[in-house]
Amino acid sequence: MASKKPSRKASKSDRQVVTGPLLSGRVTAGHGRHYFVTLEDGTLLEAHRRGKKGDVVVGDIVHCTEPVSGVSAIESIEDRRNLLYRSDEWRIKSLASNIDLVCIVFASRPTFNPWFIWKALLAAHQAGIPALVIRNKDELEEGAEDAEIACQLLEHIGHDVISVSAQARPEETRQRLIERLSGRASLLVGQSGMGKSTILNLLVPHAQAATREFSEALNLGKQTTTAARWYSAADDDWQGAVIDTPGFQEFGLAHLSLNDILRAMPDIAEHVDGCRFFNCRHLEEPGCSVKAAVEEGYISEARYEFYRSLAVHADTLPL
Repeated sequence: MASKKPSRKASKSDRQVVTGPLLSGRVTAGHGRHYFVTLEDGTLLEAHRRGKKGDVVVGDIVHCTEPVSGVSAIESIEDRRNLLYRSDEWRIKSLASNIDLVCIVFASRPTFNPWFIWKALLAAHQAGIPALVIRNKDELEEGAEDAEIACQLLEHIGHDVISVSAQARPEETRQRLIERLSGRASLLVGQSGMGKSTILNLLVPHAQAATREFSEALNLGKQTTTAARWYSAADDDWQGAVIDTPGFQEFGLAHLSLNDILRAMPDIAEHVDGCRFFNCRHLEEPGCSVKAAVEEGYISEARYEFYRSLAVHADTLPL
């Protein structure tokens, strides 16, 4: 069953009057119920959410009390422009809010999973956020053919793709990415080992220092990449922000309905009009024009198998 999308509207309790002035800022890091909030003047506050609420996400614009014993209380959260998240049958995992671009990083080595890329693209589409696929380590010969085929397929179905090498050609990579990311809040997502951290450090050289500050403040040790981190590039030579996320291997989409999936897969959706039944799920039904298009070579077999894997579990909701 598709999960209900986690929305963020100001609740009645959020609008309660609080004595004293409130400070406004953006949530730039979080661990458990501990958060870092960066104010407009650059001041960094450690903050907790008022009560036992767990509804704060990196990227949120929040209103906090003045610090008491070094810690502020998050009293309210402004409405979000968007929210990127993944989900499985049991829970929803929010990644970040108020972002302008989802950057999906992959490389030929370690072996990448095309389904991860496609799932991230579906999640971005459902959230209404543009996406850019970044092929990193394009100098590697091992696995290069598979990576090139993946890029060609993505471009064929209308996705924006760029090939770079953060290690072999760092300056060129940095400039090409800044051209795409300038003026935007861009979230990096990818499987572990794809070079996402190298790209982050190219774009925002002070990111490592900011990570150490966060780690030391919360006594977390070295393993701090368990949630998204928002890094402003305003202190460097370009304007924008990069949001880093921990590497993970699976991008769950339990919250997507069948129509959400079709809207995000135009290579499948363009063939649905010829189906015999108006409520065809394009799985086992007779007279299905989508299955006919697969047999005739108009739809990639790999893409159809990916569609089947999602559609078999998805709810059917009206367009």
